[in-house]
Amino acid sequence: MCFIGGDGASASWILWRMLRQVIHRGLKASFYWLGLFVSRHPVFFLTVPAVLTIIFGSTVLSRFKPETDLEVLVAPTHSLAKIERSLANSLFPIDQSKHKLYSDLHTPGRYGRLILLAKSGGNILEVADQVLQVHKQVLDLRVNYKGFNYTFAHLCVLSHRDKRCLLDDIITIFEDIRQAVLSNSTFHKVPVSYPNTTLKDGRVSFIGHQLGGVSFSPNSRDQQVKFARAVQITYYLRNHGPVVQDAIAERWENEFCALVSRLSTTEAPHTPDQLHIQSLTSFSLWRDFHQTGVLAKGEVLVSLVLVLLAATISSSMRDCLRGKPFLGLLGVLTICIANVTAAGIFFISDGKFNSTLLGIPFFAMGHGTKGVFELLAGWRRTRENLPFKERVADAFADVMVCYTMTSSLYIITFGMGASPFTNIESVKIFCQSMCVAILVNYFYVFSFYGSCLVFAGQLEQNRYHSVFCCKIPSVEYLDRQPTWFKTMMSDGHDLSTHHDSVPYQNHFIQHFLREHYTEWITNTYVKPFVVILYLIYASFSFMGCLQISDGSNIVNLLASNSPSVSYALTQQKYFSNYSPVIGFYIYEPIEYWNSTVQEHLKTLSHGFNKISWMDNFFHYLRVVNVSASTKGDFITILKGSFLRSPEYQHFTEDIIFSKNRETDEYDIIASRMYLVARTTEKKREEVVELLEKLRPLMLINSIKFIAFNPTFVFMDRYSSSVISPILTSGFSVLTILILTFFLVINPLGNFWLILTVTSVELGVLGLMTLWNVGMDSISILCLIYTLNFAMDHCAPHLYTFVLATEHTRTQCIKLALEEHGAAILQNTSCFMIGIMPLVFVPSNLTYTLFKCSLLTAGCTVLHCFVILPVFLTFFPPSKKRHKKKKRAKRKEREREREREREREREREEIECIEVRDNPDHVTNV
Repeated sequence: MCFIGGDGASASWILWRMLRQVIHRGLKASFYWLGLFVSRHPVFFLTVPAVLTIIFGSTVLSRFKPETDLEVLVAPTHSLAKIERSLANSLFPIDQSKHKLYSDLHTPGRYGRLILLAKSGGNILEVADQVLQVHKQVLDLRVNYKGFNYTFAHLCVLSHRDKRCLLDDIITIFEDIRQAVLSNSTFHKVPVSYPNTTLKDGRVSFIGHQLGGVSFSPNSRDQQVKFARAVQITYYLRNHGPVVQDAIAERWENEFCALVSRLSTTEAPHTPDQLHIQSLTSFSLWRDFHQTGVLAKGEVLVSLVLVLLAATISSSMRDCLRGKPFLGLLGVLTICIANVTAAGIFFISDGKFNSTLLGIPFFAMGHGTKGVFELLAGWRRTRENLPFKERVADAFADVMVCYTMTSSLYIITFGMGASPFTNIESVKIFCQSMCVAILVNYFYVFSFYGSCLVFAGQLEQNRYHSVFCCKIPSVEYLDRQPTWFKTMMSDGHDLSTHHDSVPYQNHFIQHFLREHYTEWITNTYVKPFVVILYLIYASFSFMGCLQISDGSNIVNLLASNSPSVSYALTQQKYFSNYSPVIGFYIYEPIEYWNSTVQEHLKTLSHGFNKISWMDNFFHYLRVVNVSASTKGDFITILKGSFLRSPEYQHFTEDIIFSKNRETDEYDIIASRMYLVARTTEKKREEVVELLEKLRPLMLINSIKFIAFNPTFVFMDRYSSSVISPILTSGFSVLTILILTFFLVINPLGNFWLILTVTSVELGVLGLMTLWNVGMDSISILCLIYTLNFAMDHCAPHLYTFVLATEHTRTQCIKLALEEHGAAILQNTSCFMIGIMPLVFVPSNLTYTLFKCSLLTAGCTVLHCFVILPVFLTFFPPSKKRHKKKKRAKRKEREREREREREREREREEIECIEVRDNPDHVTNV
């Protein structure tokens, strides 16, 4: 039974192997006929892509629109923070309370914000007069709209109590300081505490985000401010109303930026000479995000020129007949017009441009030119004595199977990135556009570039010059010409030895790989050093993977020299002592008068700096020596006495009362207070950690509350949202490679491909972390591309090795390097040369794109040319069975030659007998 089971397993394996060979040969035959069809109709396949490019390319200019909503692009699409924002807005309109919900860079609605910094390390409190001069100029700004002038007073957010513009309380403090100075006193006479200070009207105000770089007077009990380096003032504009009001507010913001620009120049009149001024508005982040695309225009064109030159030079040979410089040039142009067509399709489908899409031309070029160079290498491997149409068909059959597989994996991985599992809209848009670009590239490579290959093959067959397209003279004519003429017009191949060597092996990359590199890398003495190199590579990669950082800071996507980045850096330096103001919303009725509930609220808010009506109310009860332990007393004193006091009237906006119609009693159905956490310069990471601690409490606590700040919309679940695309893409690739184990001729090819791609991916992830690149949307897109780039270059290399039938692994790896090494080097060199100009674009987004792309290309080349050639000589697949087959075939050939010699001797004996029997016949002949 064991023998029967073994025979059954063997038969099943043979059947699977036959099935895999049938599929492989069927695919090769299909692409052979496709190549033959293209070679018979080259004009059609050249014309159709050109016409499509003209049609879709014209729509790029007419339908180009930038995406203006930055929250839609970079904030997680589905998050609890957006639900909490809706609930908070339904209770207490955020537009009316945004002056209390301070947020660093993500303040909702229209606004203008200033940071005034004392020059030369001075004290901002000593230049209060100049601060107020700048403030007055902002208030006096006039915006003309349809013949009417509008100032800040017409657009500002109004107070509910007195219908006056809501201004930061720091303005009141600076006015008091100026009055003290005018009355021949010093600013020290005005008591300023930090972070909570008491104003003249008795109100306690939080100024932790309005005064920065603070130092305190020694031995002061309530932290009296002695020195302050900077002040931050925000001017809030109304967010609701007709479209006209929003248009006027937008103009006011533009005038606000222009005013700050004028005040920053020393030549302007009324310029404060002791202040350095920076500004931020609601459109600043979008403007500086979009600025990356504008700044990169010139560098993208330079990159295209460099790639064209690199492709042309790398495709050239000294042989003027077989060199194909124009095919390298046309290959890059093929990918360019394919990208233009893909861009037209994107804009026709109502797509809007954003700066993250800047990476698509580079990523598409990296894949498309790989197919171009592989086709060119496949052409070189064909037999010269075949007609050019059959040579094109052979090149298609040799190359397009693997190129189709890698293109399919591109579409699958980026398709998973465009799926509903992706929670970042910019990543989803990029992946959708990348799928379209890969499809169009694939079609253009076998159609447009295939037609170019047909025409080049026809010129070669008719012995035309590959550059000048003129007939190559005969050898006799060239012998009579000068040396320079012979060098330019010679085909570089000795016709007397035409059948004894392969002319295409004279290509300088292939010659270097065959004669020098393959012998060196497979040398026994080199292998230990390669193993040590890989251990170092793996160690650094692992170390980097342990230090992955969150890249949710939107500054990482902005132009590096932009005003927003400068503002954010100044803000981080001087105003990072406290977190954004967190709104603590209690959205269900609770027994506020109950001491247990009060203790519970104190526990929840422990460790925070509170701006709370409850704390002030209990302080008020202690001052007036009144008890409020019952509901009736609590509501009566709160509504009838506390909220009517001038210093506490502003808390009216923080409580929602409801009157019971049956009992005429008032109930508190919702309320809010504000919490501020103490932070350091790593404020963003600490706020994310704070949110993760508050979120479980919101769900399980007996007091139903939500905690919200506009910044949370950009932070909530950002890490999991930004990582999910690479996880889904990687899982899909792993699944497909495992499922196709039984569809490829040798499953070890898939196994080695999985190991290699994993090694490259982890290497890029770890090294980019060590290179100070965080996990943001750009780096995640680069990691998805790394999966595909590694497969694109390693798959042909590995499959050639596992399918080779040479005697030893070393000979097989040499064969793989000789067949695919030139295409890999050509493509990676063009890719790296193409991304070099991105270094000169002053943008954090392009820096991230450059670093990740460079690491991707570098790690892939390292594996293809150093690690795999050594490791594949140690591990399976074994080539012993091929050796046995070769030995059996050699013995069979020797027996065949022996039989041939026997037949030849018999034939000679018969001829000798015939001559002896009929000598007259021989004489006659």
